[in-house]
Amino acid sequence: MSKIHIISNRLPYSISEEDNKYQLQASVGGLATGLSSVYKDFGGKWIGWSGISSESISKEKQQEIDQLLLAEDCLSVPLTTQEVDLYYEGFSNNTIWPLFHYFAQYADFNHDEWEVYKAVNLKFAKAALEILEEGDTIWVNDYQLLLVPEMIKSRMPNVTIGFFLHIPFPSYEVFRLLPWRNEMMEGILGADLIGFHTYDYERHFISCVRRLIGHEINLNQISTDDRIILVDAFPMGIDYDKFAGMAQELRYINENKKSKIHLELDKFLGDQKDRKLILSIDRLDYSKGIPQRLKGFARYMEQHPEMKGKVSLILLAVPSRDNVEHYQLLKKEVDELVGGINGQYGGINYTPIWYFYRSLPFNNLVELYHKSDIALITPVRDGMNLVAKEYVASRSDQDGVIILSEMAGVAKEMGEALIINPNNEDEIADAINTAINMPLAEQKERMKHLQTRLKRYDLFKWTSEFMKGIDKVKSIQQDFYAKQITASVSDSLKKIYLSAEKRVIFLDYDGTLSSFKNDPKMAYPDEELKHIIKGLSRDKKNIITIISGRDKETLQEWLNDFKVNLIAEHGVWIRAVGEDWDMPVVANKTWMETIRPLLETFVDNTPGTFIEEKNFSLVWHYRKAEPEHGDRRALELVDELTNLIGNENIEIMEGNKVIEVKNGGINKGYAANHFLLSNPADFIMAMGDDWTDEFMFKELPEEAITIKVGIKRTSANYKVKSVMAVRVLLKKLIGE
Repeated sequence: MSKIHIISNRLPYSISEEDNKYQLQASVGGLATGLSSVYKDFGGKWIGWSGISSESISKEKQQEIDQLLLAEDCLSVPLTTQEVDLYYEGFSNNTIWPLFHYFAQYADFNHDEWEVYKAVNLKFAKAALEILEEGDTIWVNDYQLLLVPEMIKSRMPNVTIGFFLHIPFPSYEVFRLLPWRNEMMEGILGADLIGFHTYDYERHFISCVRRLIGHEINLNQISTDDRIILVDAFPMGIDYDKFAGMAQELRYINENKKSKIHLELDKFLGDQKDRKLILSIDRLDYSKGIPQRLKGFARYMEQHPEMKGKVSLILLAVPSRDNVEHYQLLKKEVDELVGGINGQYGGINYTPIWYFYRSLPFNNLVELYHKSDIALITPVRDGMNLVAKEYVASRSDQDGVIILSEMAGVAKEMGEALIINPNNEDEIADAINTAINMPLAEQKERMKHLQTRLKRYDLFKWTSEFMKGIDKVKSIQQDFYAKQITASVSDSLKKIYLSAEKRVIFLDYDGTLSSFKNDPKMAYPDEELKHIIKGLSRDKKNIITIISGRDKETLQEWLNDFKVNLIAEHGVWIRAVGEDWDMPVVANKTWMETIRPLLETFVDNTPGTFIEEKNFSLVWHYRKAEPEHGDRRALELVDELTNLIGNENIEIMEGNKVIEVKNGGINKGYAANHFLLSNPADFIMAMGDDWTDEFMFKELPEEAITIKVGIKRTSANYKVKSVMAVRVLLKKLIGE
């Protein structure tokens, strides 16, 4: 059975030393909890850094730690203090983190840190490659390891790779600021399944792929030269039952077992029954919007002086990177804001903000969730934010209100929350007022829906759905591989080829014999292609036909010196070797004057596009247009053309970055069969790359060998990956 392995920056265990012996402590949290069963149930390993710098302990102690980890199916990637500083504290958190959270002004584009980031990613990849076997699956996690998927895939292409990003993926306009943007994209595209928390992040990623790399994209499937990559959204959940269970216990806990925090909360709430507690829990990070939140709370206190003594905000700020200047300045700002608000609105027996600069154990967190009437969660940018889900799970009485930033990924799942713009202090103040005055029945109705949804899609459901995505992309890829021309298949085809007495071979041009060019005029035959065509046409048993959507003048100019038949404009024109052009079906061009003005309008409105006029068709090219703009304009053009054409015998063909308008009833299938009437053969082969070639694949005799170039669905018998693969196969047929 194939194994499933996990890679993340850290292992799911922390290491402590007691009495000169090392011990492992299982990490508590989403990723460790959710993925622990995955790799263990499928005989895999978890690969990550142990948290101990390699030069800080002896070789013997490192071996002791490695043995402890191995007993838990974990493999440690050794990192030096300098590597951690430059790869993790440096590039990961000084470049990727601020940029992906839209704080480009904090992003440091340091070349030395980038080089170490690459080197450490290679360390993780090599650690995985040492244990991977053909057919295994590996799940790579988060922004510290963006290059790992390609580093593994390029060395072991038969391994299935999933990648999940736990932070936002920014828009193209932000991502393009990264000097190493293409290398980063290629690294991620080494994965077969790429997961994000929300559709917005998925959409941003696909936009960057289209604009920076240029791969063809169909919905959420990316087509590369050798495979299909699936991109999807998987909103991460929490261990819902763990939080709900603890909250339920707290309802009936004995007085003598209550924690200090619990007793303080009881005292505060017991003094005055209508007092309200607002809870704010975050890492002290600039992405969390804590200053804006405090200003919003201050605005509420200013607008509602009658609430003095009746409402308090518990601000729990978990220390984070306090050696970094941006974070030091943030803490200073938060300290000053808290002091100012408490000074202005507090009193002898009243503190508006209870400020804690520390982390709390799980039990205390649930106590805060359980006792607080309102959760104020207002990051200015957050990949998901599990605090909101933890609060919901901890509301055992199904009351409470969440005020939630629209910039948090979790907002997509929590429409029952009060959704606000985290930069708008008045919105925050108004939301606090709404939450405080919300009737209990409405609270319960909202909370009931939230709990039902989040309990159903919990952490384990998230894991399960991602693994289903892995199975789905495997199935999609296998659909291609089932028809792929392997070495043994090409050997069989050559045997059939050699045994035939007469061979008819139809070859599409663009995308089959020659790669697409931004300027179609530059796609003339190169020396290798000339050599292949000459080799095929030299054999007297072969009748070679180039069948293309190109106009007859271009085909004649490029291929006149070769002993090949030409079919132009998808079958409008046919020219046998040594003869003049013939039109097997009567075509007309009177409609072109009606259509041309519409195409010209789209050229004017879409920079980078142009019109190609053939004898009996008009083509709108948009390969050089901005990708998303071009795709959208293409949809609009097809819609307008459909309305304009009406019932006329005219067809609209959507090719590879082209929209072609032509006479109806004329296609490559009809032309190829017409050609075969006067050229019967015992070996028929056809190769093409787009949907216009599907007419040929469907209408040729059943015994014909039909070959699709690329990895899209097709009615052809076989598939090859690329133009290069086409040339390799043709060279094999001619004995090279």
